[in-house]
Amino acid sequence: MPQALESFLGYLIYFWYEAGEPIHVHVSKGKPQKGATKIWITQDGAEIAHNKSKIPERDLKRILRYVSSNKNRIIAEWVLRNGSGSVKR
Repeated sequence: MPQALESFLGYLIYFWYEAGEPIHVHVSKGKPQKGATKIWITQDGAEIAHNKSKIPERDLKRILRYVSSNKNRIIAEWVLRNGSGSVKR
Protein backbone atom coordinates (compact mmCIF):
# COMPACT_ATOMS: atom_id res chain seq x y z
CA MET A 1 0.00 0.00 0.00
CA PRO A 2 1.49 3.41 -0.93
CA GLN A 3 2.40 5.77 1.88
CA ALA A 4 2.87 9.42 0.86
CA LEU A 5 6.08 11.02 2.06
CA GLU A 6 6.24 14.42 0.35
CA SER A 7 6.07 16.39 -2.86
CA PHE A 8 8.99 17.89 -4.83
CA LEU A 9 8.87 19.69 -8.19
CA GLY A 10 5.25 18.57 -8.56
CA TYR A 11 6.15 14.90 -8.15
CA LEU A 12 4.86 12.76 -5.31
CA ILE A 13 7.56 10.87 -3.40
CA TYR A 14 6.20 7.90 -1.49
CA PHE A 15 6.86 4.49 -0.03
CA TRP A 16 5.33 1.45 -1.65
CA TYR A 17 6.57 -1.20 0.72
CA GLU A 18 7.69 -4.40 -0.95
CA ALA A 19 8.69 -7.17 1.44
CA GLY A 20 12.34 -8.09 1.38
CA GLU A 21 13.49 -5.08 -0.64
CA PRO A 22 15.97 -2.49 0.61
CA ILE A 23 14.76 0.99 1.52
CA HIS A 24 13.51 2.90 -1.52
CA VAL A 25 11.02 5.51 -2.65
CA HIS A 26 8.73 5.69 -5.66
CA VAL A 27 8.13 8.88 -7.63
CA SER A 28 5.27 9.84 -9.94
CA LYS A 29 3.07 12.76 -10.98
CA GLY A 30 -0.37 12.96 -9.43
CA LYS A 31 -1.26 9.86 -7.47
CA PRO A 32 0.84 6.85 -6.45
CA GLN A 33 1.14 4.24 -9.17
CA LYS A 34 2.34 0.68 -8.96
CA GLY A 35 5.50 0.39 -11.02
CA ALA A 36 6.36 4.11 -10.78
CA THR A 37 9.95 5.32 -10.93
CA LYS A 38 11.94 3.69 -8.12
CA ILE A 39 14.94 5.16 -6.30
CA TRP A 40 17.05 3.00 -3.98
CA ILE A 41 18.54 4.54 -0.85
CA THR A 42 22.23 3.55 -0.74
CA GLN A 43 25.08 3.96 1.70
CA ASP A 44 26.40 6.83 -0.41
CA GLY A 45 23.06 8.51 -1.21
CA ALA A 46 20.59 7.24 -3.80
CA GLU A 47 20.46 5.55 -7.19
CA ILE A 48 17.79 5.05 -9.79
CA ALA A 49 16.45 1.50 -9.97
CA HIS A 50 14.22 2.32 -12.97
CA ASN A 51 12.34 5.23 -14.51
CA LYS A 52 9.03 3.62 -15.50
CA SER A 53 7.20 6.93 -14.87
CA LYS A 54 9.33 8.38 -17.69
CA ILE A 55 10.34 11.43 -15.66
CA PRO A 56 12.38 13.80 -17.84
CA GLU A 57 16.14 13.49 -17.26
CA ARG A 58 16.50 17.05 -15.91
CA ASP A 59 13.78 16.52 -13.28
CA LEU A 60 15.03 13.03 -12.47
CA LYS A 61 18.52 14.34 -11.68
CA ARG A 62 17.08 17.00 -9.37
CA ILE A 63 14.83 14.46 -7.64
CA LEU A 64 17.76 12.08 -7.20
CA ARG A 65 19.84 14.85 -5.59
CA TYR A 66 16.91 15.75 -3.34
CA VAL A 67 16.36 12.16 -2.22
CA SER A 68 20.10 11.69 -1.67
CA SER A 69 20.36 14.81 0.47
CA ASN A 70 17.35 13.66 2.54
CA LYS A 71 18.35 10.01 2.84
CA ASN A 72 18.73 10.00 6.63
CA ARG A 73 15.21 11.34 7.09
CA ILE A 74 13.85 8.86 4.53
CA ILE A 75 15.56 5.96 6.30
CA ALA A 76 14.17 7.07 9.67
CA GLU A 77 10.66 7.39 8.23
CA TRP A 78 10.88 3.96 6.55
CA VAL A 79 11.96 2.32 9.83
CA LEU A 80 9.21 4.14 11.74
CA ARG A 81 6.55 2.95 9.31
CA ASN A 82 7.87 -0.55 8.56
CA GLY A 83 9.72 -1.50 11.74
CA SER A 84 13.08 -2.12 10.08
CA GLY A 85 14.97 -1.75 6.84
CA SER A 86 18.36 -1.67 5.20
CA VAL A 87 19.92 0.39 2.44
CA LYS A 88 21.03 -1.02 -0.90
CA ARG A 89 24.73 -1.88 -1.00
